[in-house]
Amino acid sequence: MYRIFIVEDDDKIAGILKETLIKYGYEVGRAQRFHDIKNEGMQWKPDLILLDINLPRFDGFYWCRQIRTCSNVPIIFLSARTGDMDQVMAIENGGDDYLTKPFHLDVVLAKIKGALRRAYGEYAQAPSARDEWELGGLRLDRSKNSLVYTDKRVELTKNEALLLDCLASRPGSIVSREELLEALWDDVDFVDDNTLTVNVTRVRRKLEELGLPGVIETVRGQGYRLSTKWGSPVHE
Repeated sequence: MYRIFIVEDDDKIAGILKETLIKYGYEVGRAQRFHDIKNEGMQWKPDLILLDINLPRFDGFYWCRQIRTCSNVPIIFLSARTGDMDQVMAIENGGDDYLTKPFHLDVVLAKIKGALRRAYGEYAQAPSARDEWELGGLRLDRSKNSLVYTDKRVELTKNEALLLDCLASRPGSIVSREELLEALWDDVDFVDDNTLTVNVTRVRRKLEELGLPGVIETVRGQGYRLSTKWGSPVHE
């Protein structure tokens, strides 16, 4: 039974979500200490978090960043904000998906099921498959979602690691946006195209932190390509 932690200060919305999720077989907890979301959530050990943006004291973006310092648990934002920038900020701050209020419960359930499958189920990477690879001195460890080059190391979210893994599986070749969307989100009908762009931007920034600018190339109208100019493949 998957455990879902709801961070929502609207009693009516939280109650409906909790009742529905329990009905579908999930174990559900709800945040009570809105001044201490990180510790309360991690103590509950959830498999997924539903996180509102407008919260008492600190907003959901803040709490998402705090949770990301110690966990890669899937986080789906809930918000009445419909602007593109709010969705971009949600992904930039470590979220995996975004739902706007009012929402249909079937969409909520679809997104939850998709996120859980990607993280733990049929779409999760098998332990024996490509846990680590090295390309021109750049090493990705999927079991830890860490990226190492020379003496530098950065941490990736699960989606960032999966995105880089998809590109590195075909170095020098174009991977279409559609292929990447399908690899990262199985329910692509509910994913804003900006979400992929934001994830690519975040991976580029982390590569730059390692001293590897320009590694991910944009091929206009087609997709993205991992450059091989900075190194050559090394067998796993």
